[in-house]
Amino acid sequence: QVQLVESGGGLVQAGGSLRLSCSASGRSFSNYCMGWFRQAPGKERDIVAAISWSSKNTYYADSVKGRFSISRDNAKNTVYLQMNSLKPEDTAVYYCAARRGPFVGGAQAKYDYWGQGTQVTVSS
Repeated sequence: QVQLVESGGGLVQAGGSLRLSCSASGRSFSNYCMGWFRQAPGKERDIVAAISWSSKNTYYADSVKGRFSISRDNAKNTVYLQMNSLKPEDTAVYYCAARRGPFVGGAQAKYDYWGQGTQVTVSS
C-alpha cells in the first residue's frame, strides 16, 4: 500500500514556473513507477509525465514536452514535476500516481495508487 500526497500547486502568471512534489509513504517506493496526470474542468484526466523506478525511462505528453520535467529522489520517497513556461491551458488539478510493475508511460488505467490532487491555476 502506498499513500501519495501532492504539494506545490498554486496560482501563477503565464510564463511562470511551479514545482510540484509528491511524497509517498509506505515501503519500497523505489519499486514503483510514478506518473503525473491532470484534469481540467470539464475534461478527462490525462497523462502529463511518467518516470520509471530507476529514472531511466520517462514519458511526456506532447503538450508539455520541452516545458515540464519529471524527476524522482528515491531516498526521499518523492517525485517532482518541474513546470516552466506555464500557459493558461495548463490550469488543472494535478494528480500523482504510482504503479508497482513495469514502466507503462501514460497508461492511466494501469496505475494502482492515486493522490488527492493539487490545483494549478495559470492566469493570462
